[in-house]
Amino acid sequence: MAHLFAEPRAGHCRHGPVRCPDYWLRPALCLYHRSARSQRVVWVNVTANPSAEWISRQITQAFPWDETPRYLIRDRDRIYGAAVTGRLRAMGIRDKLIAPGSPWQNGFAERLIGSIRRECTDCVVALGEGHLRWVLQSYARYYNESRTHRSLNKDAPIHRAVESLGAIISRPVLGGLHHQYCRI
Repeated sequence: MAHLFAEPRAGHCRHGPVRCPDYWLRPALCLYHRSARSQRVVWVNVTANPSAEWISRQITQAFPWDETPRYLIRDRDRIYGAAVTGRLRAMGIRDKLIAPGSPWQNGFAERLIGSIRRECTDCVVALGEGHLRWVLQSYARYYNESRTHRSLNKDAPIHRAVESLGAIISRPVLGGLHHQYCRI
């Protein structure tokens, strides 16, 4: 099982919660799924009252039947319950738990959590659950379409064509927190 954590492989997906406070300092659970091979954020959703049933619904919505990964690598958070493991088993997904107190075994997920915190939630005051969902979905769109990744030869997870003609303009993303550069 240790080989699952060594490198991203086709058919593997990382999964994990990010806890973010909103304007009233209530904790909200931001759930994401990340494809290990393409480094693409697949699904983001937010709730103030997380439960195993909610997570199992999110897994069903994130992975249509024809796109389910073979493995889901996750930590040992208490939020996962029998409903989640039953849903994974019904979808044909094997969940792989990392060792207790070993976040480095899910390094790809930890790196994404750090990026979300540093580049998004630490800089934005969420005014509620709906606003936090919108901010995180906007960040996921930026992460997948515009943000450069060194491991992808400075490309985005969703490949974009290289444009060589025209003037470069900057479009603000998330109210100017990040920028998307493109040619016109």
